Amino acid sequence: MAESGVLTPDLKSSPLTNAAPMTRYRWVICALLFFATTINYLDRAVLNVIAPDLQKRIGWTDTQYGDMNAMFTTAYAIGFLIIGWFVDRVGVRIGYAVSLIFWSLAAAGHALAGSARGFGMARFALGLGEAGNFPAAIKTVAEWFPKRERAFATGIFNSGSNVGAFLAPLIAPILFIRFGWQSVFVITGLVGLIWVLFWLPMYRPPAEHSRVSASELAYIQSEPLEPVRKIRWIKLARHRQTWAFAIAKFLTDPIWWFYLFWSGKFVAERFHVDIKSIGLPLIVIYVLADFGSIAGGWLSSALMKRGTSANAARKIAMLVCGICILPVIYAPITNSLWVAVILIGIAAAAHQGFSANIFTTTSDLFPQWAVASIVGFGGMAGAVGGILVQSSAGRIKDATGSYLIMFVIAGTVYLLALLIFHLLSPRLEPADLSGGQSSLAR
Repeated sequence: MAESGVLTPDLKSSPLTNAAPMTRYRWVICALLFFATTINYLDRAVLNVIAPDLQKRIGWTDTQYGDMNAMFTTAYAIGFLIIGWFVDRVGVRIGYAVSLIFWSLAAAGHALAGSARGFGMARFALGLGEAGNFPAAIKTVAEWFPKRERAFATGIFNSGSNVGAFLAPLIAPILFIRFGWQSVFVITGLVGLIWVLFWLPMYRPPAEHSRVSASELAYIQSEPLEPVRKIRWIKLARHRQTWAFAIAKFLTDPIWWFYLFWSGKFVAERFHVDIKSIGLPLIVIYVLADFGSIAGGWLSSALMKRGTSANAARKIAMLVCGICILPVIYAPITNSLWVAVILIGIAAAAHQGFSANIFTTTSDLFPQWAVASIVGFGGMAGAVGGILVQSSAGRIKDATGSYLIMFVIAGTVYLLALLIFHLLSPRLEPADLSGGQSSLAR
């Protein structure tokens, strides 16, 4: 068995004999990423579920609600820059754990808020911690999976965002009615600390893990090892590949947050749904979104297995997703609750498929040692877009009394994002990050 790059005397697991079957521990790691992402979205989504009733109790306006969520995305942008850098330097084992502990305590801290300003501060702290999830998860996938499996693995763990958003309307109304609104934040927030108790003892790099057989390690490392180099942010910003990813995130991430933070208020106000009944429509939206995350990652991986280039496979998958999103423009116009719910659910599903492929392009365009930093850069861009959308959404709603403008933007922006991505990276060529100090990747 390979441990720390050295063969042990256990000849049964030696690559020289090929006697031991290949383990599949990489999928255990993927499962841990899935649960972390589920917790990440559960913690950020519960406010959306109880916001209509909480707004009546505390008395904030739609503009204030939008600004509260803009605080979250502001911190998310800052956190992506800091935590992407942090994870690349200390590794995903420690970086992920630190991030999750921080955001779990911030989520529980919402229970101490009693005003729009207090909730804004709590949302800021939550966004700062939650920014660590995707840089750490994408870097973990790059370390544990060969390129041909990365889109599928990304789709699986990214589906946790839908499960978390699904669990929020299932759990939050029950806690709200039985124990009060503070319990919603305390109970869901502290779940993350349980995940850390599993992550720390179960995670090690593949080459150092006792549960990884030599054959699985060879499969994971079936592509050439890449040199590890130090690189400055300014150098990453010089590459068009960086901006292809960042602009796509800037345009599309805010739409997912619009669904996540405003769908509960939209359903409650447009169709007069109360806290006791709001759960089912939101659950349907995120069940549909869950399928989209896996299907989008599967589609590009399936195309590649049939001989399609990574460039064509990723972009075909994103084009299909972008077309499926267009009908969501009709959601605020229809008088049927369930037509609106299905349209939003399909759009959310297609967003997740689009997102899985955009995330995976980072490992197509950049070496493993730079992936978390690139994801952090793109996540920061997405969060900046989120700040603009969240602060604008509340003001547009207060000014017009309608969600139509926001849904028109939500329906059309993905095809624009794909067009810009293609213009900046027409062949999905890897960025040349040569230069800097280097050493062999372990």
